[in-house]
Amino acid sequence: MIDTFPIIPGQVRILWLALPILTIAVAGIGVVAYSLSAARTARFEVSSEGLRLRGDFYGRLIPARSLRLDAARAVDLRNEPTLEPVARTAGTAISGYRAGWFRLRDGERALLYITDPTHVAYVPTADGYSVLLSVADPAAFLASLRRNVLGA
Repeated sequence: MIDTFPIIPGQVRILWLALPILTIAVAGIGVVAYSLSAARTARFEVSSEGLRLRGDFYGRLIPARSLRLDAARAVDLRNEPTLEPVARTAGTAISGYRAGWFRLRDGERALLYITDPTHVAYVPTADGYSVLLSVADPAAFLASLRRNVLGA
């Protein structure tokens, strides 16, 4: 004859600890996936309204009146050490993709969307920060900005 005695069911307190941890982990994976997707799908729209950045959490419209196109230029970050992003303040830096707010070596605040440091459009703004964008043809991008914003 065998007598069986079941265990007294334990408290479910571990679930209350595991649930927030699991939620944070899933959210973190979602943020990383979204950022990696943006590294391939981000786009920059130029119009008479200004420059619209689309892609991830840092997208926005930078009004035409804020763009300092007289100081905008095409840069190769390998040859412009003062424009090198050195500190991420609120952004993404994953596998060759940097997006969001960074400090440049010269101390300037910058909003970045960089995948290729050799093809970058540098656009300062009147709002205390600059925008650095990886585009296939920075000169054509800047010409489009000037044409659409300045009517030149």
